[in-house]
Amino acid sequence: MKHEPKQILSVSRRTDIPAFYMPWFMDRVSRGVVEVVNPFNRKVRQVAVTPKRIHTMVFWSKNFGPFLENGYGERLQAMGYHLFFNFTVNSRSPDLEPEVPALDGRLDQLRQLCRRFGAASVQWRFDPICHFTRQGGSIETNLDDFETIAASAGKCGIGTCTTSFMDHYRKIERRVRDRLTFVEPSPAERVRILENMEQTLRPLGIQLTLCCEKDTLEQLPQKSAVSAGACISGRRIMAVHGGRVSLRQDSGQRKSAGCGCTVSVDVGSYSLHPCRHNCLFCYANPACDGRRVE
Repeated sequence: MKHEPKQILSVSRRTDIPAFYMPWFMDRVSRGVVEVVNPFNRKVRQVAVTPKRIHTMVFWSKNFGPFLENGYGERLQAMGYHLFFNFTVNSRSPDLEPEVPALDGRLDQLRQLCRRFGAASVQWRFDPICHFTRQGGSIETNLDDFETIAASAGKCGIGTCTTSFMDHYRKIERRVRDRLTFVEPSPAERVRILENMEQTLRPLGIQLTLCCEKDTLEQLPQKSAVSAGACISGRRIMAVHGGRVSLRQDSGQRKSAGCGCTVSVDVGSYSLHPCRHNCLFCYANPACDGRRVE
């Protein structure tokens, strides 16, 4: 009888569990089951999270400090789980990302992740690229520290950087209008930025990939080394950890926008696990819809 492939657990696209909710997550792992809330219809289903059912846990975070300090990764490995990490490391920007740790601390976390779990299990996300003005001033971006972060990632042995441009939502524009104005770059400007980023990354052995940027990808020169990416790639996970997972595309993600992710089960909740980073550009920021974060 043919065995079904194990599942990939996404921890989590919807919030930062490694930074804020690892005690909750570890409790659910110890029980062997987690209740997953559908963000659209609010239906709840129980998902088995035993090593028998889960191949790899993919952790998403802007601050892996609590995860590393408490040895959660080693504890999960000892239970029989494979781990993969999507670490978003953007430039230092107190205006855009007021609650993330200082850049030096995040780069140290990046080094620790690679040293303790292997660089092949770590993907750097520089996401999103933002353009903005303050009170009618000149256009600024959050690319200031990109070269510094890239150099550190290259020394760690990281092989991919995934990026995208900020998505503009009305609720975000309303929230920030007293502080700054987000600006949408032209297609030509997007191409210029990506080509410059790729030229920075190439000597470091890092491949630049795009997350949900189908239209931008089509604007790039035919011989561009920038390619479509997948934040959760079943093929990459199997290459790193062996075993077998489904390679089916995740229908719950933005396929029409160019998302190439493999199917996974996301255990986070926008309402139950509000993110406390308070990033100005984030559509899931609790400040967007009045949710209070203690």
